Amino acid sequence: MFTPNVTFTHETAATELAAGMDAIDAGQTSFTFSQTGQIDSSAVACMLAWKRHAVQKKVQLVFMDLPVNLAHLIKLYGVTDFL
Repeated sequence: MFTPNVTFTHETAATELAAGMDAIDAGQTSFTFSQTGQIDSSAVACMLAWKRHAVQKKVQLVFMDLPVNLAHLIKLYGVTDFL
């Protein structure tokens, strides 16, 4: 199971994006945000990229334990159904 860092913001997004892609390539299909506290819209962008990558790999990616602020951003950007 892949777990993004505690801080997932613009400053850490490139690192998180690469780590998530590596996790998908290694066979991970569950991403938990249980340890993630500080988040901005960069996390949503990474989630979309991870999801597209998983679709290309023909695997089902599941996001779990979303912080409330991340769930609000996902809804605000209208990507709830995709993620």
